[in-house]
Order: sequence, then C-alpha cells, then structure tokens
Amino acid sequence: MSSIIFMGTPEFAVPALQALHTGFGVRAVVTIPDKARGRGLNVQPSEVKRAALDLGIDTILQPASLKDPAFAETLAALEPDILCVIAFRILPRTIYTMARLGAFNVHASLLPRYRGAAPINHAIINGDRESGVTSFLLNDVVDTGNILLQERCDVPDGMTAGELYARLMPLAADCAVQTVRMLLDGTTAPILQLESLASPAPKVFRETSRIDWTKQRHDVRNFIHGLSPVPCAWTHWNGEVLKIYHAAPADETCPMGTFRMTPYGLLAGCADGALLLSEIQTPGKKRMQTTDMLRGYRGPVEGTFA
Repeated sequence: MSSIIFMGTPEFAVPALQALHTGFGVRAVVTIPDKARGRGLNVQPSEVKRAALDLGIDTILQPASLKDPAFAETLAALEPDILCVIAFRILPRTIYTMARLGAFNVHASLLPRYRGAAPINHAIINGDRESGVTSFLLNDVVDTGNILLQERCDVPDGMTAGELYARLMPLAADCAVQTVRMLLDGTTAPILQLESLASPAPKVFRETSRIDWTKQRHDVRNFIHGLSPVPCAWTHWNGEVLKIYHAAPADETCPMGTFRMTPYGLLAGCADGALLLSEIQTPGKKRMQTTDMLRGYRGPVEGTFA
C-alpha cells in the first residue's frame, strides 16, 4: 500500500482526509499541536486531529516546528510516497521533497488568482461569480507551484464567505482524491501558473474590516458578505461596534453614511443607494436577525455611522 501523508488543520481539510483514508488509506496525519481555545481556554485538538482519531489513524504527528530535525526523521521513516497538504503551514523544502511521487496542496481558489491566506474572502469581496479549488505541486514560493487539477463552482449573488467555504469543502476532497489517483497512476500533466493572471489574497484582520459607507452599495454588500461570518465587517453605531453579517439592496433611499430604522430592518446609506442590514450583532449579544433586535430597541431611529 502506498504511504500517503496528510497535513492539515481546520474543518475545511476534514472531508479530504476522510475521502483519502476511505479510498487509499492514510499512513499518517500531520497537524498543529493541541492548544487552548474558546472562552474557557481548554486545550483542544485541531479538527483534523479529531477526524484522524475517529478514522482510527494511528500515527498523528504534531510538531511545534516543521524544521525540527526529529520531526523530519520521523516523517522520513514513514517513507512517504505522497504528501497532501490542505490549509496547513508552509513546508520546508526538506519536508516536501521527501515524497517519492509528489507533494501537493489543495488551495481554495482558481490559481493563480487569490494566492494567500484568504482566497475565499477575497473572491466574495471582489464579486466573483465563479470560484473553485486547485491542486498544485509544492515548491519554494507559496501558492505558485505547477497546477495539477482544478474544480469549479458558480458563486450565486448574495453568497457569503461562509457559504462558499462550505461549498468548496467537498470540491477540495474530490480534488485531493483525483490528484492522488493521478500521482499513483503517473498521469499528471502539470501546468505552469501564468504570473500575469496572479492576484494576492492576504489575511483579513479586524482593523481592515471596517465598512466604508462612501463606496457603492454593490461593493459594500460584497465586502460585508466577503467577511461573513469571520472576521465580520463592522461599523460604529450608537457609540458601539455593530457587526454586520448580511445585507441586501433596498428600494428606499438613505443618505450616505447614515442609518434609519424601519419595520423590516436597519437601512444603511451608501454612495449610490441604500442597503437593508438583515443580520447583525451588537457587543455582548448573539448574532440575530435585525427584525428580532428591533423588538426591544430603544435607541435613535436615525443617525450617522460614526
């Protein structure tokens, strides 16, 4: 049996791990060390480790550093044929060159578009109507290796980053399975990425998630949906931070940078029209529909986003 090593961390990588183990058998899993998470700061394993345990995979490696010689020695002893990487760290050359048949990554975009940590967010922010996943051979420069396979999907108007994330997970799993099969059969036909088509997808932080109401409402809506549910777009409203998860074009008008409460939600003015903010969250409260929040609302009916 071939020695397939899977490397990943979050939920996004889990369906691929499950599919690869079912189809080929995964020899070992590499993931991050257990760490304190949540409000209680309880030490918890990654989603990939949980899945590996559920699948009965015996060898789970959790190196603090991928440059640790002990980790490299342990991995080499497994005599890897294939390394499959999904949503993990940047691998040193000494690690990814161990794979006899090849080391590949499955990235959540149609490379070379959206190289970087947040391809799904940027696809929605930019209003793309098509997305997908790409498997590519690892090299020394992040997300630039030769393409092995791509799978595509439509992006409906109004889709959020969270919804696209869920849609791409099974595509990534299928892409991983097909790529492993091609590597085992020796049928890969790697394609160079065109640098002229490349675009970055840097990680989005809270500081850069504040809404600019002077932009066109189409762009503001894409920005909101592209950051939903995390890190979540926000604005200052009534002296506090208001997180906004979902918005839709409104028939009514509202001056740019202002808000108005209506029976069916919170109206927000952009450069060329208004948006109806339908799902929000205020500090210390749960995420909720705006209409539910209105039932107990006692604040100003209209005003300016500070």
